[in-house]
Amino acid sequence: MARKLFVCVIVMVLLAGSACSLAAQEKVQLLHSNWKFRKKGDSLWMPATVPGTVHTDLLANGKIAQPYFGTNETNLQWIENEDWEYICDFFVSIADVKSEGEAVLEFGGLDTYAEIWLNGEKLDSTNNMFRSWAYGVKEKLHSGNNQLAIIFSSAVKRGKAEAKKLRYTLPGDEKIFTRKAQYQYGWDWGPRFVTCGIWKPVKLLFFRPDTFIFAGGLSTYTIEESDVRGQFIAHFDSNPGDTFKVILHNAETDDIYGSIAAAAVYNQTTLDLDFTIKNARLWWCNGQGEPYQYPLRLDLYINGKLAGSEKHRVGFRTIELVQEKDTAGASFYFKLNGKPVFVKGANYIPPSNFLPSVKKYDYELLVADAAKANMNMLRVWGGGVYADDAFYNACDSLGIMVWQDFMFACAMYPGDDVFIENVMAEARQQVKRLDKHPCMALWCGNNEIDEGWKNWGWQKQYKYSAADSASIYDDYKTLFEVRLASIVKSQSKLPYWPSSPSIGWGRPESLKQGDAHYWGVWWGMQPFEIYREKTGRFMSEYGFQGMPPLSTIRSFVPPNETLSLESPAVKHHQKHPTGYQTIQTYMDMYYRKPKDFESYVYVSQLLQARGMRTAIDAHLQQAPYCMGTLYWQFNDCWPVTSWSGMDVNRNKKALQYTVERLYHPKAVSMHHANDTLDVYAHCTGKDSVVRRLELCVYTLKGKLLYTKEIIVEDNLISQRVFRLPLQPFIKKYGADKLHFTIKSKQPQRIPVCSYQLVPPKDLRLAKPKLTLKVFEDKGRGTVVLVSCKKGVAKDVCIYVNSIPLNLDDNFFDMLPGETRILHITSGFNYPNSKDAVKVRSLADTY
Repeated sequence: MARKLFVCVIVMVLLAGSACSLAAQEKVQLLHSNWKFRKKGDSLWMPATVPGTVHTDLLANGKIAQPYFGTNETNLQWIENEDWEYICDFFVSIADVKSEGEAVLEFGGLDTYAEIWLNGEKLDSTNNMFRSWAYGVKEKLHSGNNQLAIIFSSAVKRGKAEAKKLRYTLPGDEKIFTRKAQYQYGWDWGPRFVTCGIWKPVKLLFFRPDTFIFAGGLSTYTIEESDVRGQFIAHFDSNPGDTFKVILHNAETDDIYGSIAAAAVYNQTTLDLDFTIKNARLWWCNGQGEPYQYPLRLDLYINGKLAGSEKHRVGFRTIELVQEKDTAGASFYFKLNGKPVFVKGANYIPPSNFLPSVKKYDYELLVADAAKANMNMLRVWGGGVYADDAFYNACDSLGIMVWQDFMFACAMYPGDDVFIENVMAEARQQVKRLDKHPCMALWCGNNEIDEGWKNWGWQKQYKYSAADSASIYDDYKTLFEVRLASIVKSQSKLPYWPSSPSIGWGRPESLKQGDAHYWGVWWGMQPFEIYREKTGRFMSEYGFQGMPPLSTIRSFVPPNETLSLESPAVKHHQKHPTGYQTIQTYMDMYYRKPKDFESYVYVSQLLQARGMRTAIDAHLQQAPYCMGTLYWQFNDCWPVTSWSGMDVNRNKKALQYTVERLYHPKAVSMHHANDTLDVYAHCTGKDSVVRRLELCVYTLKGKLLYTKEIIVEDNLISQRVFRLPLQPFIKKYGADKLHFTIKSKQPQRIPVCSYQLVPPKDLRLAKPKLTLKVFEDKGRGTVVLVSCKKGVAKDVCIYVNSIPLNLDDNFFDMLPGETRILHITSGFNYPNSKDAVKVRSLADTY
């Protein structure tokens, strides 16, 4: 009887939305088979995939064209206005039905407005894509065949109906009334595909009355000097009079960190086990140390016999957001385990418009790309979704800290009780789910809403009365400064930041305190050089567009369309209203007119990389005043011209290769002003070493004019280590004929830094002589050997016309006599590829 009672307790906790361990379950039945769907009212049922979305189900049944191809998106907007029905027949055994235990139906995620019916009886109506749902269904199951039905209502129609209830219009259209991924309604880098469907797993959990229940997890911990002290919480069945002992081990070494023994008084026992790990290994972010996670095992003995075990991987660390007043304003930086960390990373968006198609390894590869690029943080942007568990697990393993937005972006949201309580339930679930990850660094209320309200002209645009304006902003403050803040405070030890950025980019104080989104470049049409003047304390968003690789463009342009900026498909895959015009304006500032479309694609990537290099160099050079740089954006959700460094299939643009060099823990950079070249050395990693650098000055024809050895002691995030007068070189050779490089004279591989004094369009470049050889190296894969025989080759790019090609480095400058050995990491099947590997440089685009 004791065990049955405890099962009921577990079920009630589940129904309340807890994420507690389910060690109690004897049987898990996945309900992912035998699904079919139809448009509500139609007679034709079609096979469906669960987890999935209605768009991908329609595609699989040949009812719609490929959503990403050509301009097909335009013809698929009808889907969002329909209601859709999904049904599934499943079998339950007589033993499961007649058992005295409980049965729980669990939905990981339903998108979004759904009625749930089991055997003709309605269980519930849901209204939040970001929540999980669970129901006790023991009395509703039949032995033999059962039917589960989910009816999805149009989120667009529901949102519009909610909007009509307000006496004023809120910025953000119908999407703000739905707790649903906001980017699905379209963004300036993404298409409009407002999905519905069973987008996460569906499980039927059976609990036996005689099943022994043991569930545990980390409750809290502190780090005192080099020791970790904390508590593990354990739940288990017990009978009065039983003696029990719980022991916390290292699962690999069997070291014991804590134990507790007592006699049971109640039918169920919950206890806190105090533990201590002496000289603990801490979790560190990428570049600062090992992201170590302890393999812990919790063992329960009852009456002297082992009754159950649970395993957990736990990373221990402290993280602080430091904001201290100083002469300029106030700092904004992260301390990890007591050490200030210069943050290097990017903003992450959902990797697809149809999220169930993204698999565990896709998330793992994306996070691995971030780690390879020497990043130590990704910001999960508030207009998407809380990421999959696989994403956070990968961040834990690879040392990528996570700035986590709640899912609100660029709009004002309702303040009624029903909406707020829905959000609170969502927040409680998500904080409980994610807070256990050592990668988690910060919870942020929203993206750009406070800035939008104060700086984007909404109040004038929507002609709010003073009373309405005050009411809307009061609702904002209640949600983001009170309610969400209280949940983080009660359930988490992480810092909370109400809105990113804290101050709009047009206001001078935005650069003196808080985090900054600087969009004077792109939106403000200011030149890249303005980044030096507009560096804030923590640059959490800024960016510039570049086109995806030519092979990606070919994948969505119909064969009967000529590749050009006038192609309907190419136009359609640019979602910013003035995107191509803006790219062209900046291209005219910095580059000569490319000779053809292929060259234009290549130069657009160089332009994007140049802009982000200018920004990141400025941010690093002004450390520790600036202590973080997160560019917009890391990845894409479909094939598109956007701000990303990689396309939707992880094919790298010039930006991604450039960032890998800029974010190196021992990077170097240069900047010139007033006829002086300043050389900077950066140390953003854990090791402080003495470096020997070599600064070289060449003509663009490759003549060596000057060398200087620079000794650097790496003990600062950023330091100016040398200043070179430029006038002698400029007077004799001209600024448009000079090329500067810095490289390491030590054996460790540090990226070469190249620099010129004038924009690329003004350089006196001659076409260099480049040679290329491709061969197979046993054990190392396909190798590319590229050599420069004559002249300085700028922005050397190895490419294949019709298929994607990723290498361990690309888009770099070369000197005469220089040879580089590169490895192809994906996209090319040597020697069976029909396409030849080619090489180009900037001079080839004239």
